[in-house]
Amino acid sequence: MGAVGLLYVGAVLFINGLMLLGKVEARAAGIFNLFVGALQVITPTLLIVFNPGDPATLLNASGLYLFGFTYLYVGINLLGGFDSTGVGYFSLFVAIMALGYSYANFQLLGDPAFGVIWLYWSFLWALFFVLLGLKNTRITRYTGWVAAIQGWVTAAIPAFLTLTGYWVSSTLTAIVLAVFGVVVFAVLWPLTRGGEPAGETSGTQEPTKLEERTHRFRRT
Repeated sequence: MGAVGLLYVGAVLFINGLMLLGKVEARAAGIFNLFVGALQVITPTLLIVFNPGDPATLLNASGLYLFGFTYLYVGINLLGGFDSTGVGYFSLFVAIMALGYSYANFQLLGDPAFGVIWLYWSFLWALFFVLLGLKNTRITRYTGWVAAIQGWVTAAIPAFLTLTGYWVSSTLTAIVLAVFGVVVFAVLWPLTRGGEPAGETSGTQEPTKLEERTHRFRRT
């Protein structure tokens, strides 16, 4: 059931990345965020109810709520036109907690691949904090690309391989994921910075471009 939820985490990260890139309308993305957010709240609740004495299951289930609440929060914001600051600072909380879950996967669960994947998520949610919490719209395109790529690399592909019995969480898998993430996200930085919309490169620019792109966040 965790793999099923993870598959749709991949979908919503991909959709949200495309939204930040201006390819998906914000209200349409908001509806899908609500669907996945609800799934990511129901799933860990069921896992906890049916496995109350399994510490590993409880640990994994607790992490799913971080995503479920994020997507519900984003969906409500997009549809209701609320300011994005709350989502941004919640993303900071998620980014910090993800470091703890990464450590737990490495040291307690013996799952090095997902230890690296949690580091991916910590990085992405830190970007959400800078973008939505600090209103630094200069990283909009970069964050969009990182989110879209992570939707496949950290969620959709591992989930599908798990469901089909082909996923192997080995040290080699962890190394490949780590190298891929460092190289791809480092290369993306100069490429996306050069493609920011006009008016977003100035440090004094009012942070309204993101609100225009999502159409529904309240202007600051």
